[in-house]
Amino acid sequence: MHIIEIFGRIFLSAVFLIAGVNKIFNYEGTTAYMESFGVPDFLYIPAIILEILFPLLIVIGYQTKISALIMAIFSVSLAIIFHTDFSNQMQVMSFLKNFAIAGGFIIIFVNGPSQWSVDYMLKSKTK
Repeated sequence: MHIIEIFGRIFLSAVFLIAGVNKIFNYEGTTAYMESFGVPDFLYIPAIILEILFPLLIVIGYQTKISALIMAIFSVSLAIIFHTDFSNQMQVMSFLKNFAIAGGFIIIFVNGPSQWSVDYMLKSKTK
């Protein structure tokens, strides 16, 4: 069953990996969207790094707990910043989706990675 956990880590991470890559190729559109919500454009590069680096770490299972915690906080932050127009049903769904994703990351944070992870291999070698 440990292999199935890898799919869960991949599915949760894919949302952010794809978004991060899309941001690389859509600078003007992304920064305009961010600025329309009062988010300064200097956070563009850190957002890309966060959306690509930490999900990749979660997928391979390296520094999994801290990466999952960071992504949970990021998911909740995105919901609060970008999806609080509760008169718009799509925004409500995006808000709830981000909280659901954060819940998945919190589960990973609490349980850590399984045997199919770099963290597990490194832990096994130190014993």
